[in-house]
Amino acid sequence: MKILERLELLILNLWDIAVRAFKRDRLPVKPGPVRAADPLIIIPIPRYRTYIAFGLIVVLFAVLALRVFYLQFFSTDFLQTQGEQRFARTISIEGTRGEILDRNGVVLASSQPCRSIWADPEFMESVEPARLKALARALGMSEKALTEKLRTSASKNFVYLARNQDIQTAEAVRALSIPGVGISPEMRRQYPDGPVMAHIVGYTGWDDRGQEGVELARDSVLSGQRGARRVIRDRHGRVVDDVWAKAALPGKDVELSIDSRVQFIAYEALNRQIEKSGAIAGAVVVADVNTGEIIALANAPTYDPNDRSTVRFERIRNRVLTDQFEPGSTMKPFAIAKALDMGIVDPLTTIQTSPGKLTIGDRTIGDTHDYGLLTVAEIVAKSSNIGTAKIALEISPQTLYETYSELGFGRAPHIGFPGATSGRLRPGKSWRPVEQATISYGHGITVSLMQLVRAYTALARQGDVIDLTLFKRPEGETVKGEQVFRPETARRMRAMMMATVKKGGTASNVNVAGYSVAGKTGTANKVKNGQYTRDVVASFVGIVPATQPRFIVAVMLDEPKKGRFGGLVAAPVFNEVAEGALRTLMVSPDEKHVVAGGGLLSKIRR
Repeated sequence: MKILERLELLILNLWDIAVRAFKRDRLPVKPGPVRAADPLIIIPIPRYRTYIAFGLIVVLFAVLALRVFYLQFFSTDFLQTQGEQRFARTISIEGTRGEILDRNGVVLASSQPCRSIWADPEFMESVEPARLKALARALGMSEKALTEKLRTSASKNFVYLARNQDIQTAEAVRALSIPGVGISPEMRRQYPDGPVMAHIVGYTGWDDRGQEGVELARDSVLSGQRGARRVIRDRHGRVVDDVWAKAALPGKDVELSIDSRVQFIAYEALNRQIEKSGAIAGAVVVADVNTGEIIALANAPTYDPNDRSTVRFERIRNRVLTDQFEPGSTMKPFAIAKALDMGIVDPLTTIQTSPGKLTIGDRTIGDTHDYGLLTVAEIVAKSSNIGTAKIALEISPQTLYETYSELGFGRAPHIGFPGATSGRLRPGKSWRPVEQATISYGHGITVSLMQLVRAYTALARQGDVIDLTLFKRPEGETVKGEQVFRPETARRMRAMMMATVKKGGTASNVNVAGYSVAGKTGTANKVKNGQYTRDVVASFVGIVPATQPRFIVAVMLDEPKKGRFGGLVAAPVFNEVAEGALRTLMVSPDEKHVVAGGGLLSKIRR
């Protein structure tokens, strides 16, 4: 603007000089004495030079007039665009993010109002150092850090000075009235249950977009649609006019299948047992047999989504879904169930397991004891590797492989959650006999705890396997499963698995007062650097009540130091979690037991 004013003044001066010169040149020269002091007389100016100067000025004015005409009528859009770039801004308006609720409407994640403080670095260049110091103090940062943010901003016109600040801080900044500093309303995500729900709910980033868990899986539903506001600012960065505004649409709430009461019970029980056993990690899953809904899902170690300093990889990964391990003996019921289904064996069929060793090709497998002659029911109760392997080898490799595939092994579960692993299951056509034998008792295959729970729905239901979900199903919705075993086979397997938790079984420590339990322990050595080590994964999967199944509870402990076996370290967690879930959801106790010899269920009087 100053350059244009100076140019205008110069032109006016030149015009005034030219006009006076032109008028003087046309006046007649009167005779008289010559004043030597007059410079125009001392240095005579030719008439043609006056005409040339006047002509140039006229041409200059004509060019300026044409330029003004062109800008006014032909470059309007360009000038408006340039003006808007300097004084207009489009401010994004985020829609209020939806809440995440448990199955009973308890809030697990919500958004609270906060403020973000931003600045225009160009305007800030002229701010006095004292005011910058006051701004830094209000934001709780050093003056050097504030200056560095302004200097290194990727944008010349916008930089965030602080995000997700409380309203008191924002008002303190507003009171400073610093040109080029603005305050925008935002929402901050809060997680009332903190680390208890962390692996389910997840968390959002600074942009209020999901980063982990349900926040990520249902981000498009929770976030809604953005709005916008177009404003005009003055030279001090203050909003002086609204051009237009588009309202933001709020996000929708997401209702989970999780029961926060059972979740807390599972979280507490798992962490107590990890501390007691010295395990490096662990996980618990509780699933509803009838609907496939996950009632609880706990991991340890965990993190607090409200405190980002605790967000580290080893803490944020959801071990139930992402970690794969050799399941050990928890795989045995599936091969035995297929043999029952095909009529190869029945619960009273006897299998010779002596001398406690079995050589297949160039490999030898064994049991922890020489059990001698066992019935199929006893093989399940005592968890005999040899008995299970001999039964599995009676089934064709392809048939057994297809059974495992139908149960969900070798493919990621359809749970609508990020990061679910598919595990590892080699095609059956490539199995050698020894591989078929070891897979039947849970070695040479890797699974996730979620896959294991899904597979057990086939034994807990009528032989059909159903998909699991972390989201609440509509009331009364019928869940259809994929038939893997005959209903009678599933009932017989549950009856045999009930002996596992009785005296002489591998899970005799399992005891849920008032309820029958059918389950299976698992203890598998971990593979590190291609070699089996002494470190183990101890697990237990149980169905409760066994006579009228309602829940599947699966427990996994990674590298326990005090007690290596699933029946010792996983059983206490199962007991506490199963009892808590049954009591909380008011499942009636049952008084049923297995009749010795036939594997048949019988009801006794109260």
